[in-house]
Amino acid sequence: MTHLIYDGSFEGLLTAIFEVYEYKLSQANIITRDNFQPAIFDTKQEIFTNDEKADRVWQGLQKKLSANAGRQFFKTFLSEEKDVGNQLLAYAQHAFSQSRSIEGDYGNAAVLYVSQTAKKVDREKHRMEAFVRFQLLKDNIFYASIQPDYNVLPLIQKHFKTRYADQQWIIYDAARKYGLHYDLHDVHMVEFNFKEGMSALHTAEALDDRESLYQLLWKQYFTSVNIKERKNTRLHIQHMPRRYWKFLPEKQ
Repeated sequence: MTHLIYDGSFEGLLTAIFEVYEYKLSQANIITRDNFQPAIFDTKQEIFTNDEKADRVWQGLQKKLSANAGRQFFKTFLSEEKDVGNQLLAYAQHAFSQSRSIEGDYGNAAVLYVSQTAKKVDREKHRMEAFVRFQLLKDNIFYASIQPDYNVLPLIQKHFKTRYADQQWIIYDAARKYGLHYDLHDVHMVEFNFKEGMSALHTAEALDDRESLYQLLWKQYFTSVNIKERKNTRLHIQHMPRRYWKFLPEKQ
């Protein structure tokens, strides 16, 4: 078994798939550096991300897949599941070996995995678009902290850039320690290093003086539209899981 250890980037994964073909590896395990655990008698190969190799694999897949299947491939990668590299390798190998479309071939384990995983990531994307709550900072930037199950920031940036085109905002993924910043023109990736014990969500010193009033008004609105007689806690949690509540002012 040859372990192909890559940096966790999408381009790194595609480079690893290229090298499986380049070195004619019959048994390969594509895994990120963070998840790699050495084993006796196995060999390891460090993957250095190569944009040219990655582009060749991606272009080849696009010739074999529809635009929707290509998006599913990328969404599956964003799931960050431990075995996702090997699943996407198997999916790519199946696609390259067939003259016909593989998208509906759910008898193939990798095709089924990609379809199911992409749907889970897509659901998380829609939840983030619905549950993001911005707070106004003193420098007139709207800030929101999230902690999604999957790495969906690349998927939601278009939605927020379009919907909030007239204001600067930052959406920060507290689990992955990076965020998106919109400067009224473009969206940029940013990284923050919060001090130990500092909350990315409750940095009161950075909030605008009006923010507490905004949150109070929002809570009052949330309470006023609630109909006690139609309360259905189980359905409520189904649509708004508890893991999101700590980022919602109306739930504090």
